Amino acid sequence: MSQIGRPPCDDAVIAAGRPATGCPPAAKPWVLAAAIIGSSMAFVDGTVVNVALPAIQRELDATAFQAQWVVESYALFLAALLLVGGSMGDRFGRRKVFALGVALFAGASVGCALAASVQQLIAARAVQGVGGALLVPGSLALISANFNEKERGKAIGTWSGFSGITAAVGPVIGGFLVDHYSWIWAFLVNVPLALLVLAITAWHVPESHGGEADAPLDWLGALLATLALGGVVYAFIEAPSQGWGASAVLAALVVGAAAGIAFVAWEIGQERRARSPMLPLSFFRSSDFSGANLLTLLLYAALGGGLYFFPLNLIQVQGYSATAAGGALLPFILILFALSRWTGQLADQVGARLPLVVGPAVAAVGFALFAVPGTGASYWTGFFPAVVVLGLGMAITIAPLTTTVMNAVGTDAAGVASGVNNAVSRVAAVLAIAVFGLLMARAFGARLDAGLRQLDAPPEVVQFLSGQRARLAEAALPPGMDGAAADALREQIRAAYVSGFRWIMLASAALALLSALAAWLLIGKKADAGGGQGAS
Repeated sequence: MSQIGRPPCDDAVIAAGRPATGCPPAAKPWVLAAAIIGSSMAFVDGTVVNVALPAIQRELDATAFQAQWVVESYALFLAALLLVGGSMGDRFGRRKVFALGVALFAGASVGCALAASVQQLIAARAVQGVGGALLVPGSLALISANFNEKERGKAIGTWSGFSGITAAVGPVIGGFLVDHYSWIWAFLVNVPLALLVLAITAWHVPESHGGEADAPLDWLGALLATLALGGVVYAFIEAPSQGWGASAVLAALVVGAAAGIAFVAWEIGQERRARSPMLPLSFFRSSDFSGANLLTLLLYAALGGGLYFFPLNLIQVQGYSATAAGGALLPFILILFALSRWTGQLADQVGARLPLVVGPAVAAVGFALFAVPGTGASYWTGFFPAVVVLGLGMAITIAPLTTTVMNAVGTDAAGVASGVNNAVSRVAAVLAIAVFGLLMARAFGARLDAGLRQLDAPPEVVQFLSGQRARLAEAALPPGMDGAAADALREQIRAAYVSGFRWIMLASAALALLSALAAWLLIGKKADAGGGQGAS
């Protein structure tokens, strides 16, 4: 699942914003309702689609790598355009840009439901990602623009509570729709919600603009970020099927690397010219800010990349229904919701550094526990302990992480810094899904080869399965094969997927440990002399 619930610093983005206009008291509940429903669409979509992927892969005859693109095309555009999407709201009007994002998201959802091929679905998901890049920061900006500092605490609490509920029940409802109707309802469910949000926005939400409404938008920065992410993601997703020597893969790597270097150079130049860069690199002079974002990159790569494969394992290997797979992470979300206030208080008492070391270390244990179950595992003895331990680790981490990001820069820059950290968490998931897909392909192929040798499979069976490897756990059996031979071969395919899943979870555990090390080495140290000044 590319995004489990809310990413870090969402609350901080709201809390650090400045009210831009007076909002009539009667309109405030409507503003909050629009923000809650709008942001919930994006939160739920990030998890429901993963539950629907096995059905999508089967019905659209897609490979596992094409199924990755169904998630990645959305997540890539959302991550790359998130910061410029927030700036558009400040400049052109928060209500207007938010409504545009909701409409684009809903229209693309209809396009997803009508897709007759996986290529059409991938294209519609990319458009949906663009809509999400307008919708997500817009929903946060509506709250900060219409509630003053004294009212924001209650508004944030209400928004967080409802967001937690939708994050919990959304995948279960999505799984139910997939099981009993069709995967297309995982997308069509957005349409009535979007119509409701648009009606509330048009009738009850006042317009507002940011304090720097005339500042130029960093379009070139957004384009370079998209090219950098897109090039790297394309290379890692397509390399298992095309090979690293393929011209398209090599070209994508070159474009991604060049765009990444150009992006950094451009953002540095923007700051030197006293412009408004999409990514203020001077923030990173603060060791706390650098450490918090390095932790975020590593930990959320583990979270987004590792848990992308979890529902696929449950459905395609363990034989769970989509509804059951949608509910598998419910304890994780409930733990985050129940412990968030306590962990925030803990950080106030002991400081952020200790929780930011302990939390990722506990999460690493959770990821390692995911590597234990084999095929035919029980949820309660196989996966539930891992879900609970991972939830505890993330609950210990998130509130101190938000506090560290906000405190690392000047008060005036806290909103921008929180938005950067939010975007980093999404970029981490985008990159990790692509890289872990390559790891899965290699581990799956190696284990399947060993299984075929163990079965002493005939050459024609080996040849047939060589053309099915790109489907991973959905690999078809040779025509006419049935009985004990078919069962044995199917078990080897499942075992090959579990082998890949184990490698991914162990890699996730390693990333989580590295994030704890980053916190230990960088957070809580004395900032560089220019850190606070450059950030404020």
